[in-house]
Amino acid sequence: MPMAFSPGLLLVAGSFAAFRLLNRGLERLVPPPPSARRNRWKWRNIWTSLAHSVLSGGGALAGGSSVPDTSPPSHVVGSDVSGTPDNRPILGKGQWLLSVPRHPQPGGYFLEDFVDMLCNQKLHQSWELLFHHSVVIVCFGIAVLLHQYVGFALVALLVEINSIFLHLRQILLMANLVHTACYRLNSIINLGTYVVFRIATLAWMTRWLFLNRENVPPATYAVGTVGMAIMTPMNIILFYRLLRSDFFKSSRDVQREKQQ
Repeated sequence: MPMAFSPGLLLVAGSFAAFRLLNRGLERLVPPPPSARRNRWKWRNIWTSLAHSVLSGGGALAGGSSVPDTSPPSHVVGSDVSGTPDNRPILGKGQWLLSVPRHPQPGGYFLEDFVDMLCNQKLHQSWELLFHHSVVIVCFGIAVLLHQYVGFALVALLVEINSIFLHLRQILLMANLVHTACYRLNSIINLGTYVVFRIATLAWMTRWLFLNRENVPPATYAVGTVGMAIMTPMNIILFYRLLRSDFFKSSRDVQREKQQ
């Protein structure tokens, strides 16, 4: 009997190819300014990341707003994919299926970004992001391959709302627009969304894992716990760097960011 091929893998491959094509065409769609021409691959990379953040962050908001029950029990988001004790998905069959395609898309993007950085950037400059992407790929792989914990993964995509402003910040840096009102406004929104959509989201996910540790299979719980243990300090460190750079920065810090 032939082995069934997961449609999630096809969606991962399709999204990988789509983001790869987008990356290749972005230099024509959004030509780099003179200040970014010596680092063309990074200009394309950031715009590709911005497109992903808009799609995934918007998809996460749309997915969350489609849930009809606005006051579910505390276990809803995680159990909508692992199922209730009688294996019924909490969100209802139709909405559960609608939420599935949103998750292979991040997997394909993170694979594409991983390959792009590996081919174009020195390891000592990119190891943190490569490590971050590896953790994300493993965690989203569970949702894609097993069709489980889709709701939990949907919550994780709320982080991408903040990533929109992180990528805009990098674009403004590369375009040499640091000393502008646009950059200052983006810095304020970036920090605000960082707290709301990144730190608070990670805190909620950590809390959910702890409260539902008896209902989650040990292997999956271990992956989730290790993932949260890695991602939380990484994001706290990034928050400190943003705060120092955008609100207590020196000219040397700005120059270093442009060169990275």
